[in-house]
Amino acid sequence: MNEQRNEQRTGGSEERSVLVVSHTARREAIEATVSAVHALRAAGIRPVMPASDREEFAPHLDPAHIIELGGEVGVDDLEIALVLGGDGTILRAAEVLRGSSCPILGVNLGHVGFLAETESHDLDFTIDRLLAGRYGVEERMTLDVRATLDGETVVETWAVNEASVEKRGRMLEVVVGVDGRPLSTFGCDGVVLSTPTGSTAYSFSAGGPVVWPGVQALLMVPLAAHALFNRPLVVGPDSVLSVEILTESGGLGVLWCDGRRRTELPAGALIEVRRSPLPLRLARIDEAVFTDRLVGKFHLPVAGWRVGSARPGV
Repeated sequence: MNEQRNEQRTGGSEERSVLVVSHTARREAIEATVSAVHALRAAGIRPVMPASDREEFAPHLDPAHIIELGGEVGVDDLEIALVLGGDGTILRAAEVLRGSSCPILGVNLGHVGFLAETESHDLDFTIDRLLAGRYGVEERMTLDVRATLDGETVVETWAVNEASVEKRGRMLEVVVGVDGRPLSTFGCDGVVLSTPTGSTAYSFSAGGPVVWPGVQALLMVPLAAHALFNRPLVVGPDSVLSVEILTESGGLGVLWCDGRRRTELPAGALIEVRRSPLPLRLARIDEAVFTDRLVGKFHLPVAGWRVGSARPGV
């Protein structure tokens, strides 16, 4: 956590710039974005938007009051990104900020919103903490993803949550491996290769384990694998996970990264996933532990919990 650094920065004379990422698909998001931009401007902070967002919000916000990212303000000039939406909007902001040190502060306007820090009803509180620089920063592992065919690169990309190799038409025949060694061959609908952050996303839906964010690990979760050995795997953070689409099967696949970036995969393609040196930086103002987040997001039943709840002498 580096809350102290944030407070020192806000106390200086340097003009502050905050990236605002949102969308106009929902009335709630429009209202929250307009409110946030007005609050930032009232505090003397420059609201910055990607060009597409600035254009979308032109009917709701005077473009003269919004600085377009990449002009006089670049990614490295940003103090923080305020993201208003669900996890998809946060992942879009992560694409914009990839490789920078700018943290993301998410306000959930979607459904589960695991990556978001606060909910929509906490918007005023969240902006107050942002203005005061009272937030810490948590770093989350991301993935470097590379697909090759006969030694030639098909695509090099990355992911926050997961990279998934999925069938396109007929079932895929794949061989999966760890650290350059083959592990098993089977037919399947695909394979999910996930970070701990992504363990509550696609990986979870596919039957993978929930992994606490503080655990440094990579996950491999088969999708409808026709094999006895089809359980999810958890390996160390320095391991390399691989999925090869067998040529003799004739199956064609597709690579999805965070459900946002798509690449067609021919038979014979080899996909390798490893920990990226570029983490995702999430701003934190809520001191709740991950267990409480899990209970709250999934509405888990905890009635009857008594450990630590009794007062001394009771």
